[in-house]
Amino acid sequence: MTHRVGYAPGVYDLFHVGHLNILRHAKSQCDYLVAGVVSDEMAVQAKGKSPVVPLTERLEIVRSVRFVDAAFVETVPDKLETWQQVRFDVIFKGDDWRGTAKGDKLEKDFATVGVDVIYFPYTVHTSSSLLRKVLDGLADSA
Repeated sequence: MTHRVGYAPGVYDLFHVGHLNILRHAKSQCDYLVAGVVSDEMAVQAKGKSPVVPLTERLEIVRSVRFVDAAFVETVPDKLETWQQVRFDVIFKGDDWRGTAKGDKLEKDFATVGVDVIYFPYTVHTSSSLLRKVLDGLADSA
């Protein structure tokens, strides 16, 4: 019997039901789930903004989710480099990546090392970006 290791990377800022759904679905597709929590520096590089919640707190929140077996701080932009450190068999992403240049590159890169890319439905009505806009609006009106 094979032991399938899954990897679910994300910033996991302002943790919400979309994050929980990704982790729940990911765990149902593997035996051991590693959540990759993107560092503050990597989040700025990828999204242009610092996370609201500090890395140590995001890491603790994600580690505490029952579907997560281990949490890893992701500090490099190259997912293949992360794979060399974690050695997962499948990577999970939101389906907002499917068909994009980033998603196509991810699939091509991981095909070279035999890692499956599985997409899960993106939670459109809840996102950290949306929550951040609401919080910014509240701060502006205060």
